[in-house]
Amino acid sequence: MNPLNPLSKVVAAARGPVQAVNKALTRPAAHTPYGLARMLRRGSLADAVRGRIVLITGASSGIGHATAVRIGAAGGTVVLVARGEEKLRATAAEVEAAGGTAHVHPCDLTDMDAIDALVADVLEQHGRVDVLVNNAGRSIRRSLALSYERFHDFERTMQLNYFAPLRLMLGILPGMRERRFGQVVNISSIGVQTKVPRFGAYIASKAALDTLSDAFQAETQDEGVRFTTVHMPLVRTPMIAPTTLYDNFPTLTPEEAGAVVCDAIVTRPRRFSPAFGRVASFADSITPEIMDFVRNQGFKMFPDSAAAKGRPAASGDSEKGRADDESVARRVFVEFTNGNHW
Repeated sequence: MNPLNPLSKVVAAARGPVQAVNKALTRPAAHTPYGLARMLRRGSLADAVRGRIVLITGASSGIGHATAVRIGAAGGTVVLVARGEEKLRATAAEVEAAGGTAHVHPCDLTDMDAIDALVADVLEQHGRVDVLVNNAGRSIRRSLALSYERFHDFERTMQLNYFAPLRLMLGILPGMRERRFGQVVNISSIGVQTKVPRFGAYIASKAALDTLSDAFQAETQDEGVRFTTVHMPLVRTPMIAPTTLYDNFPTLTPEEAGAVVCDAIVTRPRRFSPAFGRVASFADSITPEIMDFVRNQGFKMFPDSAAAKGRPAASGDSEKGRADDESVARRVFVEFTNGNHW
């Protein structure tokens, strides 16, 4: 174990119990993450989506694609939104092959006027949206030291992760409130709970959406409208592909993450959170200094990527050649902070 890392021994000692707790809470026999919600669920996905229209952003790949196909297999109707029409049509074909109904609506969610046009088209063609899944997003992993001259990183992250779903909600919520039924599922991140370093732009945008939804829920609590925040752990999607460090991290598959979203549609909870996220959030509220120490250790263990530094991956930022004890310490730390981004 790396003698320069004072957290290593503590992390190693807790490794077994933490793995057992995480496995029990997030990997039940049904192989569905967030298993407690599945055990407490009311009815089935087919019951939840029968006669409903579900709009999913970021539906051309990753979590959105997996969620759409799963809803299709349950006989549901999905409105697929993303920038690329060709990929959306491929997703639609899979949804229909699974037994569902799919409608393709290409849209650039960084364009506010395009979002307004999307809402108008969807309401005109389909009459309503019963469930809105705000899944599309971008993630930027870059330290503060490399961000001084990159204010645009914060602007473009906020644009897609916060302003786009807000614009969609403002267009769709009036109908939900009038019909006194609806659900908004926001795909957030465990990073909001753990406040991980290097993800300042990303977790700030997700935290903004989380707290906005809390405020909206307070106003619509008695109107049959539900806001669900899913604090998703690390998922192996195209969004994390540029960070080669994650190649060796434990992650959910898009299919597992899609199952989480579908469980959220069935059970309509206010929040879905993985075990470590809940623990970290509680600990941070009691003693942020301890969590600051843990986060700082993680920050020191994992370097900025070559991409974050503006260099090609072959320019010396590989994990190869590092000491074995340091590599072991990193692996143990990752398992201890299960599902987190570092």
